[in-house]
Amino acid sequence: MLIMIRVILSWIPHDPYNQFIKLLYQITEPILKPVREILPMQSLGMDFSPIVAFFLLGFIKKILLMAV
Repeated sequence: MLIMIRVILSWIPHDPYNQFIKLLYQITEPILKPVREILPMQSLGMDFSPIVAFFLLGFIKKILLMAV
């Protein structure tokens, strides 16, 4: 959910110094940064790392639920 909130915030102007925004970035960046390093930035400047992160997190969740 936090990644989705971050995606929505990227579409609207917001104060990057707001404490909630800072916390949101601190929580989501460890998930998005490794994906961003692997994926090349598209020429349009679009960041697809949240989409890939959603798929990876879903895959990990499915594996963990099967292991239980």
